[in-house]
Amino acid sequence: MRGNLQAYKRVSVDSQLTSASPHRVIQMLMAGAIERLIQGKAAMEQGSIAIKGERLGKALDIIISLRGCLSFDDGGEIASNLDSLYLYMIEKITAANQKNEVAHVDEVIDMLRELKSAWDQIPPEHHNITQMEY
Repeated sequence: MRGNLQAYKRVSVDSQLTSASPHRVIQMLMAGAIERLIQGKAAMEQGSIAIKGERLGKALDIIISLRGCLSFDDGGEIASNLDSLYLYMIEKITAANQKNEVAHVDEVIDMLRELKSAWDQIPPEHHNITQMEY
């Protein structure tokens, strides 16, 4: 049953991604990173080392992907600031995983929530930019 649910979720996400605007893809990535961090924190608190590593690793992958979307030519100082922020998040998640520090995970969750909140406030007329870079 659990395998069927996972497969359904994958198909649902895949279908959302194929029709999503670049803006929506970034929203989904940020939400996914937050979700994985929360799951990683829960696993950390429960002592589930393998699950902690998997979830925090997935969050890292998402943040690395977000970082890869940055366009320094078009984004200028904003892209540069986001790059620094993403690097900081990567360092904090890595430290959290190595040292089992819940506070580091909480810090990154808070930063991502704030960033996502700002991203969510971008007016709809700017959602369908032709490139996925920001």
